[in-house]
Amino acid sequence: MKNTRTDQLQRPAVTPEEMEDWLRANPAFLAQRPELYLALEPPQRVHGDRMADHMAAMLAAARTHVREVDAEAAAQQRAPNQGFAARTADAVLALLRAPDALECVAREWPSVLGVDACHVGCETMQRKHVVRLPAGTLSQLLPPGRDAVVRSAPMQVEPLHKEASAGIRRDALARVPAPGGQPMLLAIGARDAEMLPASAVESIAFLGRAVGAALAR
Repeated sequence: MKNTRTDQLQRPAVTPEEMEDWLRANPAFLAQRPELYLALEPPQRVHGDRMADHMAAMLAAARTHVREVDAEAAAQQRAPNQGFAARTADAVLALLRAPDALECVAREWPSVLGVDACHVGCETMQRKHVVRLPAGTLSQLLPPGRDAVVRSAPMQVEPLHKEASAGIRRDALARVPAPGGQPMLLAIGARDAEMLPASAVESIAFLGRAVGAALAR
């Protein structure tokens, strides 16, 4: 097997004259690779328009690089919330197709939303796919005037997330309006905190209202 490092050390270096001759023979080389301008030192603007153009190209490349970095950073900040909004839409579509809304929430929503647990809980109702909650849970977790919350350090997770509660790092709660009955609670839990962005409160509240509307059909 060849020693690549030894070959590189033994290979004769390209002289400035050879590099100049090669660049003259390939005048479009830098134009086709504008990112290389970021690695070059700018010339002083004393040699006429061609050198000025060279400086302008370097400046344009630097500005493009900065814009790309800024755009990537902004996209990374938006991505979690935009991703959850898209998953919210998919969850509502699944709810519309489902013959049993509560079963859809418990069995389909975790995979659709990319989370680990979804439950609808109630303090009084005894029904399949409804978690029985201790009295006062709803008013404690969602006081009047608050329809949803995303909790970065969730408490009382076992009654809400059942068998998945041990690994829950972040959860989201939403009020589920129940026409003619006591409001219920939608609880969504995730082991990966990024799957439930803190900025997704409005989407969580919407999911709670969607469940209530499906139950009222």
